[in-house]
Formats: sequence, structure tokens, C-alpha cells
Amino acid sequence: MKKTTFFLPLIAASLFIFGGVAGAGDELMEKAQALFKPIPHELKEVKGIRITPELVKLGKALYFEPRLSSSGFISCNSCHNVGMGGVDFQQTAVGHGWQKGPRNSPTVLNAVFNLAQFWDGRAPDLKEQAKGPIQASVEMNNTPEMAVKTLKSMPEYVDMFAKAYPGERDPITFDRMAEAIEVFEATLLTPDSAFDKFLKGNSEALNPRDRSGLSKFIAKGCAACHGGINMGGTGYYKFGVKEHVADGLMTGDKGRFKVTASEQDEYTFKSPSLRNIALTPPYFHSGKVWSMEEAVSIMSSAQLGISLTEEDVRDIAAFLHTTTGRQPMVEYPVLPAPTDSTPKPKLD
Repeated sequence: MKKTTFFLPLIAASLFIFGGVAGAGDELMEKAQALFKPIPHELKEVKGIRITPELVKLGKALYFEPRLSSSGFISCNSCHNVGMGGVDFQQTAVGHGWQKGPRNSPTVLNAVFNLAQFWDGRAPDLKEQAKGPIQASVEMNNTPEMAVKTLKSMPEYVDMFAKAYPGERDPITFDRMAEAIEVFEATLLTPDSAFDKFLKGNSEALNPRDRSGLSKFIAKGCAACHGGINMGGTGYYKFGVKEHVADGLMTGDKGRFKVTASEQDEYTFKSPSLRNIALTPPYFHSGKVWSMEEAVSIMSSAQLGISLTEEDVRDIAAFLHTTTGRQPMVEYPVLPAPTDSTPKPKLD
């Protein structure tokens, strides 16, 4: 017992030095831990639906399935490319017939943690979000009936739905299609960023400039709209609280007003996640800004009513780079073969 007691302080000291209890007495870390949470490695369920291998396999195939569009060319992955931070590197989404959509495509990575989906929050969850683009004329330009007909025309999909939804007499429905996509998207998490390691107690995960940026991110008020596990996605905020935002940046978009028809929601948008933000330019709902530093400067004046120095902007941008997590490694699926009854593509 005496030996054990003797070595306890040495063990504690060693853990502190080498990171096991790193962060003890770190005031900045404590502030950050109160405002943010690390991204988990996996989820066991989404909205009470158990995440099973069969559902994930089906959802992944559907996520990459271009035949859910009337052109047979556009899939979920077209605008939310899992190999590019979950976005498309376009100012606004490009859809059916090369039409340009009105808004920038938000990332699908970690989107399961958002309070709602789309910039205006019109979809309460990923399941409802999955239904929207398929039916939108400017995106996939299809109908629920044709989507179901397409899936039922391929025996392999019939088998995949039966395995994902055992015991169902007619498992292929538009609703279950969207649910399977939701389950797959709930696996698109990006844990183990440098910032997450810091939140878990590793003081050495952030360098001095990163720490300075985090400190300013908190002190200047950025965390008020970009806190929580996803560093955003938890509320709606007017774009231009303190200072008018240039019309060219707004593009006349009234945001959530189109959903609620309430004047108080004019030019109000869901705060975007800042996770993996270095991978997802351009920025804002309009996609008008390609530089992270410029986006930080705009937000400081428009939302906080302050003027950041160039050093402040560089520091905050450096910190935001530390939110890039381990990207999901998704093997492109081999999709079911079409049959003679599979609807032919319509390009016009």
C-alpha cells in the first residue's frame, strides 16, 4: 500500500505532462468545453431508428443513385460530395438542365446534429431534406412515384429494401427511401479534429496561434451563433444584425421568411456549421465569398458590430482550420443494374 501511495503523485504528474490529464488548469480549455462538444466517432441510432448495416448499405446506394433524378445524371452526392467536404465547390447548386439553384449547398457532413436542414430550416430532419431535392424542378426534377417505380424496376434494390426493412409486405416507399438516406448520412461524421482533441483534454492539440484564434472566437462573440457540437446549426439569425449587408451578398434572398411568412424572419438564416469550414468554400447562403478571412471580417462587422484587426482575422481563421476532422472514407458503391422496365432518362 505504501508503494502504491508513493507512486500516485508521480503517475498523476506523468499523465499531466504527457497528455493523459492534459488541460488541468487550462482556462481557455475550460471555456471551450463549456461551449462546444467533440464530434463522436459514431451514432447508434438517429431519431430512434437503429443504424443497421443493411440500412446503411441501402442508404449509401441511394445517396449515390443518379437514377433517382429524371435525367439519370444527378445524385445526392452531386451537390454534397463526400470526397469534397460534403459540398460541391459551386457558388450555388447546379441541377437539372444545368439550372443554377438559388443557394449554396451546405455540407452534409455532421448535418445530423443540426436543428433542421436547408438554410431556411424548412426540413425538420435529414429524412425530409432527402425528399426535397428529388422533387425540386431545379435540382433532380423527379416525382415520388417515378422514384419508387425506378427502384422497384431493379431486383437488387428490391432485395436490399427487403433486408433493410424485414417483415414489410411492400418495403419500397418514398418515405423509406428517404429514411435510408438519412441513416447513411448520419454516419458521415468527422471526429478527431485538432479542436476535438483539445476539447477532450489535449492542451498540445492547438498551437499558440490556434489558441489565440479560439480565445478571440469566444471573446468576440462568434461562439454565440456557432457553439455546440456542430459549431452552428442550432438557431436562426438575421444576416446583418449590426450592419447592413451588401445587396450583392444577399442576392435578394429573404431566408426563413419564405417558410414562415413572418416579417421578423426576413433575411434570417440557420447558422451554418463551422466544422470542416476550410474544405467548404464558397461561404454564406449566396456563395459569394470564397475567402475564409473575408467571411470572418464580414461576419464581425455585420453580426457583431466590431472591426477586427488583420491579426485577429488571421488568428480566428487559423483556429477554424483546426475544426477539420477525419473525413469519412466512403467506398463508391456498385449500383444495381437497370432492367428493361427502368425509366429512361429525360434530359429536357
